[in-house]
Order: sequence, then C-alpha cells, then structure tokens
Amino acid sequence: MPAGTLYRGREGMWSWVAHRVTGVLIFFFLFVHVLDTALVRVSPETYDDTIALYKTPVVALMEYGLVAAILFHALNGLRVVAVDFWSKGARYQKQLLWTVMGIWIVLMAGALYPILGHAAREVFGS
Repeated sequence: MPAGTLYRGREGMWSWVAHRVTGVLIFFFLFVHVLDTALVRVSPETYDDTIALYKTPVVALMEYGLVAAILFHALNGLRVVAVDFWSKGARYQKQLLWTVMGIWIVLMAGALYPILGHAAREVFGS
C-alpha cells in the first residue's frame, strides 16, 4: 500500500463506493422516469409503446436491480447515520455493514418472486 493511502480495500471503502454507485444509478433511473412520463404529453402512442417495452422480462431484471440499488442505498444510508450520530458507531461500523448486508439479502430474497414472477411466467409459461 502506498504511504498516505486512506482506503485499503476494506469493508468501509467498498460500502462507500457502493453507496455512491447506487446513488448515481437511482439518479439516472429518476431522470429516465421523468422523461418517459413526459412522453404522454408529447406522443401518447410512443408512451404506450414505452410502457409495453417495460413489461418485458429483460426490463423485469432491470427492475429487480433497481430495487436492489434502492434497498442497499437506503439501508447503507441508515448505517452511515448510525456511524455519524451514535457515539459508538465508528467502532461498530463493520458489524453494522454486515447487518445491513444480511437485511438486504433477506429483503432481496423476498422481492424475488413479486418482481420477477411475471417475467418467469412469460419466459417459461404459466
């Protein structure tokens, strides 16, 4: 490791990177969402075509990724608040991250069927 390097590839650095990446992904989703919603005023037919595209299995996988990004960003944000405002937060930041990851995995497993169930039925039949 070079001298003076602040981050050394530990959990804190990776959670920081993931928090920024998920934030940017959520921003771009919101930007596209505003644009596609604005289509209804410009061209209702194009809007209907866009909504039909959103019902495809590939987009369902992207929706699952969006849910993953939002859940991680929200849970990690709560961890950051705990680290910043709890007097012992910095001492337990590693345990807090693993708690966030555990909760995230459980919630993502619970979201699997509601989000991807339609896509699976479309691909594999009823």
